[in-house]
Amino acid sequence: MILDDICARKRLTLNESKYIFDVRNLYEKMKTDKTASFKEALQKEGLSIIGEVKKASPSRGVIKADFNPVETARAYGSCVDAVSVLTEEHFFQGSPKYLEAIHSEISLPLLRKDFVISPMQVFEARMLGASAVLLIAAVLSDTAVLREYIAFAKGVGLDSLVETHNEKELEAALEAGAEIIGINNRNLYDFTEDIYTTVRLAEKVPKDKVIVSESSIHTNKDIEIVAGAGVSAVLVGESFMRSGDIIKKAGEFKDAYKKALN
Repeated sequence: MILDDICARKRLTLNESKYIFDVRNLYEKMKTDKTASFKEALQKEGLSIIGEVKKASPSRGVIKADFNPVETARAYGSCVDAVSVLTEEHFFQGSPKYLEAIHSEISLPLLRKDFVISPMQVFEARMLGASAVLLIAAVLSDTAVLREYIAFAKGVGLDSLVETHNEKELEAALEAGAEIIGINNRNLYDFTEDIYTTVRLAEKVPKDKVIVSESSIHTNKDIEIVAGAGVSAVLVGESFMRSGDIIKKAGEFKDAYKKALN
């Protein structure tokens, strides 16, 4: 399965990594390099958008051939509330270096989007300037393990976007104490898409949680569907990267959200 292949490759990448964890450097970074709150950015009135810096994916291939991560992040800077940066190197052609470079250029909260299987990735995310880290329930499948990773993130000042795709994963995320629940409309095992995954799961999420609808958001109709489910935060990558005008596309999504509520 695709998810198993990605995680296997990630283990190899981590084994080859030259990143060395130094707790003193980490806490010095936390004192001197303040980052914006990811959670607060998603709690404002209206539609909150997480724009994704994304070159490629296993299901779509190369999405943006003339890819410039910093330039894309700058475009997002004027029209979204947070930025997701793909750092998985092999399947998505991302890089931790992209996160570090973008943090030096914009002040929006940044999400490290990767397949986290080691605490070192969480600590490295903070060193690179992230405000939040993605934790995938399908990867960290044991509730106790997921709870540990949420605690690791919180301990170094990071929010956790805990990604779910079905009821079992959602239950694990809630039991683990997740405050920000991601509902992925793309099945990570076969990469099929269904925007109504958000509709089905959102009604099972307690009102005190922040919900983010992830993936498969391409049209104004998609925005209207998630708005109807009571969701006010979305993570959008491919449709922005292919749009040719990120600012215009973001404006259209915000208008569609307002229309859905009226």
